[in-house]
Amino acid sequence: MLGNLSAQTIVFIVIIILISMTVHEFMHAYVGYKLGDPTASEEGRLSLNPLRHIDPLMTVILPIITLVLFGFPILAAKPVPFNPDRVRYGNYGAAMLAAAGPLSNLALAVLGELIYRHLGYGTAIFNFFQWFILLNVVMFVFNLIPIPPLDGSRVLYAFAPEPVQDFMRSIERFGFFIIIALVLVGGLDGLLVRVYNDVLSLINRI
Repeated sequence: MLGNLSAQTIVFIVIIILISMTVHEFMHAYVGYKLGDPTASEEGRLSLNPLRHIDPLMTVILPIITLVLFGFPILAAKPVPFNPDRVRYGNYGAAMLAAAGPLSNLALAVLGELIYRHLGYGTAIFNFFQWFILLNVVMFVFNLIPIPPLDGSRVLYAFAPEPVQDFMRSIERFGFFIIIALVLVGGLDGLLVRVYNDVLSLINRI
């Protein structure tokens, strides 16, 4: 996939992922701190320094391996730690903490759209913000998938009946592998593309 892109576009994508990932993880830590849990702050995650959020395996090695094997990278930031016993409002507070990450990507996409409209067509900065909007919408939509450990699972958990909560806890250890398998077999394509297009359409109307 990346082989069809120019070197400039690849550089843009790397920069955008670093910015968007950093803001996403920072917002998890910030909301957790505001809700009474300083765990992430104590571990240095209440920071806009990208290096604080990079996991050597998940953010560096995994995307290289998946790029070689599948032609596209799969990556994740270092999970932001939180202590559910210290977060106010119990599961609802945890859901607010989880939702803060994807919502920050939605906010970045909206900001990018507002800037994008005032740029000259075909310029490098125009292309940058085109990718900036698209990738942040992708991060927003993907992270709301209700499969552990994605953020959407924590939001669903807060409102789900106990049997669903029990099931989600039982698959949490395997959640990442389930997500990768679904991505590889295209099991999420239809739904994700539909939601992605709907969100992008709404942003374009702002």
